Amino acid sequence: MKETILAVDPSLRGTGFAILVREGGKVRCQHFAVIKNPPRLLQSGCLVAIYEQLSDAITQFSPEVLAIESVIYIQSYPTAITLGSARGAALLAAAQRGIPIHEYAPRRVKQAVVGRGGAQKNQVAFMVRALLGMTVTPPPDAADAIAVGLTHFQSADAAARRKVPLDPV
Repeated sequence: MKETILAVDPSLRGTGFAILVREGGKVRCQHFAVIKNPPRLLQSGCLVAIYEQLSDAITQFSPEVLAIESVIYIQSYPTAITLGSARGAALLAAAQRGIPIHEYAPRRVKQAVVGRGGAQKNQVAFMVRALLGMTVTPPPDAADAIAVGLTHFQSADAAARRKVPLDPV
């Protein structure tokens, strides 16, 4: 059975995303990219770009699930609101198409891929490359998205072993 997921690490200026495919127990990264929004682009324009590019990825790759990093603890309210807006654009792209959404905390993602929740971005990128046997190291935001996808597959496997459903958000 083939499973395809869209994994997202949201950010207003650098949303990383990846398409991961699992077939016969083997996971591969079919595509990864970073949606880079220039500093001069208004927040509204950034949100449109995130929504449109993720919508295009959904149309092109037909993922069955969206796995996304959840909100982290941020001391600045404006930063939290901005991050929430970027997440909202990604969530809307999936929700409009009826794609189930699963959220994973950043520490959990790092724990699943690196083995410790406080791992640095370069450690995540290194482990993602090693785990998937990739020939290139993805940029940090894309590597984080791939890590979110790997965390989703691990969570789905654990739920299947316990014979409980992995409930979407």
